[in-house]
Amino acid sequence: MKLTRKQWLMLVVLVLGAFVTVLNQTLVTPALPSIMEEMSVDQSTAQWLTTGFTLVNAIMIPITAFLQDRFSTRKLFVFSMGCFAVGTLMAATAYNFPLLLGGRLVQAAGAGILMPVTMTVLMLVFPVDRRGSAMGIFGLVIAFAPAIGPTVAGFVIDQAD
Repeated sequence: MKLTRKQWLMLVVLVLGAFVTVLNQTLVTPALPSIMEEMSVDQSTAQWLTTGFTLVNAIMIPITAFLQDRFSTRKLFVFSMGCFAVGTLMAATAYNFPLLLGGRLVQAAGAGILMPVTMTVLMLVFPVDRRGSAMGIFGLVIAFAPAIGPTVAGFVIDQAD
């Protein structure tokens, strides 16, 4: 794969951003019992952390097409990563369940924007003969991150209170 240095750097940034956001989708599920106990919520309430994330993420993906007509891909990428970071901070500092859920929903909005933006950048930046390589690397991340999410979460849960 003969990519320029700039293309490699762009691919690494996009793939790392995608990896973190996709990994986050499956990190919470193993922690639900601990969250239920810590936040004093029942199972159906705690499940909203995963259901709400998936719902907002799914809503944001088609909305991104509308946003891409109005904003540059760079601004959307920065916004999506910023949104994800703010949601992560909200969730990390949440002292009650509504704040935790709000943080997860903000994370989902950022993650939902990031996926289509990443695909658009890959299609625009890479020449036709190099798109397959770039999309292949991106596809590996999309498949790998959710697969290791529960394992990573289980390890963190075992190591921390």
